[in-house]
Amino acid sequence: MATVVVPFRAGKTRLALPEDERRAVALSMLGTVLDAAAAVGRTLLVSDDARLAARAGVEHVADPGGGQGEAVAAGLAGIVSLPALVVNADLPRATEGDLRALAAAAPALVAAPDGTTNALALLDLAAFRPLFGAGSASRFAELGLRAVDLANLADDVDTLADLRRLGVPVPA
Repeated sequence: MATVVVPFRAGKTRLALPEDERRAVALSMLGTVLDAAAAVGRTLLVSDDARLAARAGVEHVADPGGGQGEAVAAGLAGIVSLPALVVNADLPRATEGDLRALAAAAPALVAAPDGTTNALALLDLAAFRPLFGAGSASRFAELGLRAVDLANLADDVDTLADLRRLGVPVPA
């Protein structure tokens, strides 16, 4: 059974929405990802808010600060059941089937259209490096992770145009 790490910060500052609406959209997408993850295996939410994990019925890992790489490393620490999946929280179409396909493809990655990385499937935790950010998919590929085409995991939300394209409702 896979273990799933979901790093989460509610900011989504590139979304041109008022703060409360941005947070509502981010929490809605997080809920979708956590539901899919919990159906696949042990799920660890890396966040600065333990209440979110409790409400979702998943385990909480305190976000150490310092960015996505550090958050993922904290989530991966102590995992013994492989594969370990790392799944971003801004994937409004993520499904259990997508995560199972990612796990089956390990070691693998799912790239976003902009070349960043939305999901990883790891078989060797010692090989993890905090390579997130612009161009990260190619850097993860250099570590031996192969790119897999899972559209629901590639389609992330960074902008209002992404929300519209994916049909994500915006709170009124």
